[in-house]
Amino acid sequence: MKIAVMFGGTSEERDVSIASGSQVVRALRKKGHDVVPIDTAIGVLDAAAEQKLLGSDVQSAPPGAEQLDVLRTGDSTKIMRAPEMAGVDVIFLALHGGAGEGGTLQALLELTGVPFTGSGMLGSAMAMDKDVSKRLFEIAGVPTPAWLMAPVEVQDVDTQIGWPAVVKPSKQGSTVGLSIVKKPEDLAAAIELAYRFDDEVMIERFIPGRELTVPVLGDDVLPVGEIFPKNEIFDYESKYQAGGAEEVFPADLTGPETVQVTMLAIKAHRALKLRGFSRIDFRLDEHGGFWCLEANTLPGLTAASLSPKGAQAAGIPFPDLCEKLCQLAIEEHANRRRV
Repeated sequence: MKIAVMFGGTSEERDVSIASGSQVVRALRKKGHDVVPIDTAIGVLDAAAEQKLLGSDVQSAPPGAEQLDVLRTGDSTKIMRAPEMAGVDVIFLALHGGAGEGGTLQALLELTGVPFTGSGMLGSAMAMDKDVSKRLFEIAGVPTPAWLMAPVEVQDVDTQIGWPAVVKPSKQGSTVGLSIVKKPEDLAAAIELAYRFDDEVMIERFIPGRELTVPVLGDDVLPVGEIFPKNEIFDYESKYQAGGAEEVFPADLTGPETVQVTMLAIKAHRALKLRGFSRIDFRLDEHGGFWCLEANTLPGLTAASLSPKGAQAAGIPFPDLCEKLCQLAIEEHANRRRV
């Protein structure tokens, strides 16, 4: 197949996306496919640019606003008119955050008629907006921690959420802009920080307990994983720096616990109308209750990412996983064209 791999972009998760794209490009070439590497902020990469960009590492903090602003000057739609896109069978999305994961790019690709991996415009947008996704989780019967949207009064957080509270941008990933607020006097600063990364900020009840993740591939659930971060939370550094966390697949759960969390993951996946591939994150509290935190429509595919580890635990090597995602995209595209 001829496969265009899109990565990079201009979100705060740009470095992570480049790392994912690097892995995917190598894996698909290993399977014998003709791969066109595309940084959506720059365009189609020639061999020299590809080698330079895809050889870079994920830093301990996301790129700053000034770095990203330099890249936010081009016309991303011109990528689809590039001569290298002729004859492309499927587009592999290795983008994280921003327009590349939140439905904007998906809307453009749906208009082009070219199959692409991951969820469509609607599912991508709903999952990226944590306020919307949590409302849909509740309707679907998937427990999710209580939350408020800023602006809020301290007393409302005190009575409805409690302390500590999680303050985070409503439409971000990789814990960018997230804070754990333990004292009321720290709330305003945490909200101000989150507003640097989004126009909406969520204040959510902190659920102490075990951190679990459930990868979903097509209509199947991959082995549940458990995360043991070295820091207080599974933050940006823990996720993408060597030794930042330990991930165990499969998680040490009882049979009934595994069944319960996987059923909740499928409910969440379907409530948001996701397709292809997703990763649903949970907390397991001390009373045995599962709490859904969020859904990721384009899970990370770096060497340190969770979903490839879940696939590996299911006996699916990374190159086979990437190829499977392309095949799912083509099949789902064909099914949608028939209705």
